[in-house]
Amino acid sequence: MKNILFLLIIFSIQISAQSEQKSFYELKNDVITQLQDSDNEFNSVFSDEAKKKKSPGLAIIYSLLLPGMGELYAGDYDTGVYFTIAEGVFWGTYIGMNVYGNWQKDRYISFAQANAGISTDGKDDDYYATIGEYLNIEQYNNDKAFERNYGQMYNTEKYFWKWNSSADRKAYRSMWVSSEQTFNDLRFVVGAMLLNRVVSAINAVRLVSKYNKNLEQELSWNVYLDLQKMPDNSPVYNLNFSTSF
Repeated sequence: MKNILFLLIIFSIQISAQSEQKSFYELKNDVITQLQDSDNEFNSVFSDEAKKKKSPGLAIIYSLLLPGMGELYAGDYDTGVYFTIAEGVFWGTYIGMNVYGNWQKDRYISFAQANAGISTDGKDDDYYATIGEYLNIEQYNNDKAFERNYGQMYNTEKYFWKWNSSADRKAYRSMWVSSEQTFNDLRFVVGAMLLNRVVSAINAVRLVSKYNKNLEQELSWNVYLDLQKMPDNSPVYNLNFSTSF
């Protein structure tokens, strides 16, 4: 665009010089006027470009909300798509593991009701962990009394349990361990999701920085118009210009 603009300016100057026979100063004023108009046009273009500069802060926010969106904001989703896919996989894993852990929990509670005679009212996680280690409440209370941990002893009516057999207790214990292990493993999934966001944010900032550098190119140009006289005293106009980015 700038090359076309300069050619048009030169062409218009030549036409003016040939057809109107303007003086040097008049011609110079015409050139300055045209260059000022052109400069305003370029400034307008570069102002619009400046408005399109990306914000690293927004890129970080987008990536933290949904990995890959920071890269999309930066205009380069080729790498961001992998973070988005990973996020979907992690969420699918989290939901699946959570559903499985709760399913196992429902199983071992129902199993304990049927094979140990427990009541679920007012029972906490410690209680469900304890009944998998002892055949009945008497065995548990005797063990705590022997250790002189009287405060940890259970009320025999409210917290009653008695397994039909050791096999039932072991089956219950297996279901309980499976459920608890699943819930514990959810922490690793959450950690992976956080790491995915951090890496995506770092990558998005890098892409935004790269994008903004492409917009920071500066255009500067100078035009020099001088008058030289030939040996026969005929005027010769020289127009020189330079550009830099």
